[in-house]
Amino acid sequence: MPTLKEQATLGRRLTAEALGTALLLAAVVGSGIMAERLSGGNVALALLANTIATGAALLALILTFGPISGAHFNPIVSLSSVLQTDLTWRDFFLYTLAQTVGAISGVVLANVMFGLTPISWSRHERGGTLLLLSEFVASFGLIAVIISCARRQPKFVAVAVAAYITAAYWFTPSTSFANPAVTIARAMSDSFAGIAPRNVPGFISAQVVGGISATMLFGWLVPRSENN
Repeated sequence: MPTLKEQATLGRRLTAEALGTALLLAAVVGSGIMAERLSGGNVALALLANTIATGAALLALILTFGPISGAHFNPIVSLSSVLQTDLTWRDFFLYTLAQTVGAISGVVLANVMFGLTPISWSRHERGGTLLLLSEFVASFGLIAVIISCARRQPKFVAVAVAAYITAAYWFTPSTSFANPAVTIARAMSDSFAGIAPRNVPGFISAQVVGGISATMLFGWLVPRSENN
């Protein structure tokens, strides 16, 4: 019997990707704004609040939309699926478009909810070689977790991804964007979670390289079982 994901039309899958990514970004940026306002200048406390909200939202959203579209919410996750022949190139481009539109919509929503202009370009500088290395590591680890869990412990993918992102907020100096759509959208919020537009291309390049590297390595390290 086909799964719910297999039964879902492309339109439903794209809607799920757009809506899920929008809600994720609303959580990331909205919690960042709230944390910044309530933390009294304590950056560690603000980051902790932002981390908890992001990890919790990510877990809930993967469980909600996973059965429909796979809950990628991330172009490098979709690219990894293409490289594993689980997604066509056509669907990859459509997924990426839906994710990016959803991410921007989520940021605009968060800005408006907190009384900011719908699009306020970030002045939060996140440049330098070390942050690019950080995004490579964050993206590599994310794809590694997804591939290994999906092939050996699929029931735990949502928990594993949420746990990894929660941890990566703290063990990477870039706070683990690990997502090109998220990176583009967060440039549109001059808040705690923002990134200066000029830093976006470097982040995206590091994320793509990290995602492809993990796909190649873990595609070999964790081969598909006969049942996959």
